[in-house]
Amino acid sequence: MPKIFELFGYPLSAKGKKAEQSRRQARCPFYGETCDGGGNRYLSAIKLPEHPELKDYFDDKSLSKVQVGVCSIQLLENEAPWIVCPRRLLVLGHTQASAYQHQQYAENKVLSTLGYPKGTRLGVWREVNIYVESNDDGDNEDETAKSFDYTFDYVIMPVDSVPLQQAHKSLGGDIKKIEKALRKNGYEFASRNNEIYVENYPKGTPSILEIMTSSTSGGDEKKRTRISHAFEDAILGKPHNAPSINKRQVWARMASQLIVKSQTAIAWGGKTIWILQDNLANYISASTALNLSDYLAEHTAEVNVLSFSYGSQFTTPPNAIIELKDSQLFSGQMAPKGNKKESKSFQDIVRASFVPDVNALIARLATKKALRYLTAP
Repeated sequence: MPKIFELFGYPLSAKGKKAEQSRRQARCPFYGETCDGGGNRYLSAIKLPEHPELKDYFDDKSLSKVQVGVCSIQLLENEAPWIVCPRRLLVLGHTQASAYQHQQYAENKVLSTLGYPKGTRLGVWREVNIYVESNDDGDNEDETAKSFDYTFDYVIMPVDSVPLQQAHKSLGGDIKKIEKALRKNGYEFASRNNEIYVENYPKGTPSILEIMTSSTSGGDEKKRTRISHAFEDAILGKPHNAPSINKRQVWARMASQLIVKSQTAIAWGGKTIWILQDNLANYISASTALNLSDYLAEHTAEVNVLSFSYGSQFTTPPNAIIELKDSQLFSGQMAPKGNKKESKSFQDIVRASFVPDVNALIARLATKKALRYLTAP
């Protein structure tokens, strides 16, 4: 049965003081704050008043609920665990400096892959949603209106001290209202040579970072294999069984956005980097026509996947947080060159790895009775 491998940042087997403190404080050591479930697991939050034994475990007795702090799940004892929380893979913009030590390699690897000149001051924005409707009427009046509606996990962009007048040109509208809005959003201003400057204003080539981690299956209520059950049992030191991994859902979500977000960054003069764990990268290669090993590279291209791995560290988990230090960059063309079908490209992610013989379908149909029989008109 699958088991929780890491809880609140530490291997479940870790019994040290720091590991216990992290758990009792429900703290994410990668995020630097109370665990938020990775930002995508709100429905799994446990209402502590309904679980008195679990409530007594945490230091903060005023907590009314706690997020399920599962970082990774190990399907088999001799296999690398699957990361199920994006915070475990990479967090940019930590609230506490101490959090940097656990993902320093990954952060440096990402920044060096983006290729900004050394010393460039960069701003980091998280969960950036852009919704824009096209104002291009086109030649066809019946054509459906076009729109762009996507959210980026992170946007990284150079920042500089920019004259307010310059910011006004890019934003439009009343300059006084723009200044007020920028101040409200936390931007600082400086006055030099009788001109007002906006400090740390985005200026230059943007980059997009997308972090994809595996999700979990629903689990079974009676067998207590739901992630909330596994979390409660594990943290109280009881035997537990974790849910399995929902691999297909994750790569399907990635495939639906891979080309669009890569295309967007290219149009802006930048690049998109997809950050994955090696387990997920290997699954994509095995289940689609995209074989990532064919795209192993040292430099970025149109589509970029940066894969991180536990290496062999999971075989003998330390009494400390495991830093992911093994990485590989896969880069290649978005679409076949010259529209040649035989050319390899990242569009292969939406194609099957192979198509079975029709007899496989017939054999499957033979195990089920048809719902209905019709006569073609």
